[in-house]
Amino acid sequence: MTLALAIDLGGTKVEAALVDETGRIVEGSRTREATGAAAAADRDVLVRAVASVIARCRPLPEWASVSAAGIGSAGPIDLAAGTVAPINLPAVHGLALVDLVRQESGLDDVTLRLDGTCIALAEAWLGAAQGVDDAIVFVVSTGIGGGIISGGRLLAGASGNAGHLGQIVVAEIEGDASASTVEQLASGPHIVAWARAEGWDGSTGEELADAYRRGDALARAAVARSAHAIGVGLANAATLLDLELAVVGGGFSFVAEDFTAQIEASVRAAAVNGYAARLRVVRAGLGGDAPLIGAAALVHRRDLL
Repeated sequence: MTLALAIDLGGTKVEAALVDETGRIVEGSRTREATGAAAAADRDVLVRAVASVIARCRPLPEWASVSAAGIGSAGPIDLAAGTVAPINLPAVHGLALVDLVRQESGLDDVTLRLDGTCIALAEAWLGAAQGVDDAIVFVVSTGIGGGIISGGRLLAGASGNAGHLGQIVVAEIEGDASASTVEQLASGPHIVAWARAEGWDGSTGEELADAYRRGDALARAAVARSAHAIGVGLANAATLLDLELAVVGGGFSFVAEDFTAQIEASVRAAAVNGYAARLRVVRAGLGGDAPLIGAAALVHRRDLL
């Protein structure tokens, strides 16, 4: 059976695993290297982390069956150049990640895509978006990002960055445009910060979820604020792309049991056209395995690219 080396590069860690043609992560192959805040200031920290996770995969007996590598990276990325420029890792901007993985793995066949794109691929292959031709898959966590399936195929865009839901502007711009984006208005840290500014005395997303379950008015207002901004962003995406399904994952998406229902209601309220208002919002099916399964899909499911 042919295997893929799957690599997920995020803002605070690099993870790798061997994944087979069914999307199964080979037992004992998953490995992770934390980079933390150091990678934002020192490119070598990330370079060493990538080299380290690959080095731990290569001695495995299954390595002989690895034919190619797939990489999902925080973006923006540049497909043509094979480089990455993660927003939260300024020291890494311009890193030739494809070349680095080729060098460290000895594999010639290396495919790079946005991390949100890989999550969309995973959910389309084995998760909540199976059998759906037009969908957006996104995560709500420290940031907000996603990927798009259109006409049954991945929509990467000219440079590979299609799906940046978090950077859609959904409020009137007053000063810095980023302050009016979905991510700044709806991601976990920003919602917690908003709640604290309004007088809530908690400090984490987990505490906010607990307060929401207890019926705390500020916690409920904070979750509603997040769902509203996400719903407006999704209404814009659905209007532009005629999508039928939105799949949401990420740690902050569990802040409330009815979070998806609130988002869906926000979509209906914000959509001008009826087809966009019909967008369904569901929870992701693959959880924390999605980034690696999606990176492997770049090798095993090229028919979706």
